[in-house]
Amino acid sequence: MSTATVAKPQAQQPGKGSRRFSLPVLLLIIAGVLILTSVVRLITGADGITSTGQMSTALRLAVPIGLAGLGGLWSERAGVVNIGLEGMMILGTWFGAWAGYQWGPWTGVAFGIIGGCLGGVLHAIATVTFNVNHIVSGVAINILALGTTRYLSKFTFENAPQGSSKQSPPIDSLGTFDIPGLSSWLTTLNGKHWFLISDIAGLLGGLVTGLSPLTVVAVALVPATWWVLWRTAFGLRLRSCGENPVAAESLGVNVYKYKYIAVIISGGFAGLGGAFLSIVASNVYLDGQTAGRGYIGLAAMIFGNWMPGGLALGAGLFGYTDSLNLRGGGTNVHALILLLAILLVFAVAYLAWKKRVVPAVITAVVSALMFVWYLATDEVPQQFVSATPYVVTLLVLSLSAQHLRMPKADGMPYRRGQGK
Repeated sequence: MSTATVAKPQAQQPGKGSRRFSLPVLLLIIAGVLILTSVVRLITGADGITSTGQMSTALRLAVPIGLAGLGGLWSERAGVVNIGLEGMMILGTWFGAWAGYQWGPWTGVAFGIIGGCLGGVLHAIATVTFNVNHIVSGVAINILALGTTRYLSKFTFENAPQGSSKQSPPIDSLGTFDIPGLSSWLTTLNGKHWFLISDIAGLLGGLVTGLSPLTVVAVALVPATWWVLWRTAFGLRLRSCGENPVAAESLGVNVYKYKYIAVIISGGFAGLGGAFLSIVASNVYLDGQTAGRGYIGLAAMIFGNWMPGGLALGAGLFGYTDSLNLRGGGTNVHALILLLAILLVFAVAYLAWKKRVVPAVITAVVSALMFVWYLATDEVPQQFVSATPYVVTLLVLSLSAQHLRMPKADGMPYRRGQGK
């Protein structure tokens, strides 16, 4: 029997399931947001919100979040919830730094992936073989990874030159590069501060300026994941395990094998994200370096509706808000408050058009409060700037949760032969 018949998802009922935007509609939404952002930049004078430097920093910070999200995507598409992404990232940061300062950064990248895969193996053994609750297993891995790396640091980094129990010795850089000609031209165009044109130039300039080779690899993994999972027989079988494992098994798919493969790959992606943090982002391992990015990556995956493209957009959003900590945070966040207030006005109009009165009223009140906040202040406190990525994560999840469709068997216990 052809594998093309494996576990076809049932049709979604109206009003339920995933958000479906056609490409023209999605492009119009993106264009509208860019125009509004340019208007807000002109009103507030906060040129930094679309500067090339801001976008370049946002891309660098989005990469580990996106890699963690890709890890979650692989795991959950096979039906295994992976809360342990944070712990697997921690293992990636430590193993990457440990090997990187001794044998070079690329060796560190390889060991970071291996470290994350070890966490994935543990999670797969617990959830697939022993049927442990996925959330419990993930939390246990996060705790275990944190304790293990702190313990190992005392025996490895503490006695090394320029190292300590909470920090590794410096790691050689992988280096950065610009796209010749294009990078300098876009940076110059961005510096003109023209309406919309300079904002687009800043966005594109950030994608071609100060790139690490590992950044290019990470970005390429997004379309590669889409192709493998949605355009190959291997991907079809793997996804069938997350939709209907009983039906997949009845057609000869080794569900356990595919779940193991998916969770181990998931750990490898998270470990690569951790290695990126220690080798590229800071050239050193630091205790607590992940700072919850594994959880934010999981949020990006959920925001993206378990799809690589949406995940990339979510990672970009969270990376951008995270970058506000490093570049003109108070002024830029203050300008973004105005942008958010305006976007909420459009949300009110949409909800009113849909005759959803109560949500429209609540959104209108929130929008009014945002306008008052903007007009009553000149800059937001630095404490709020630091919390912005986490606040945005909560807001995005709360606003989008009712329009999502997770794999049908995601997180559900499964035993071989249970359909007989």
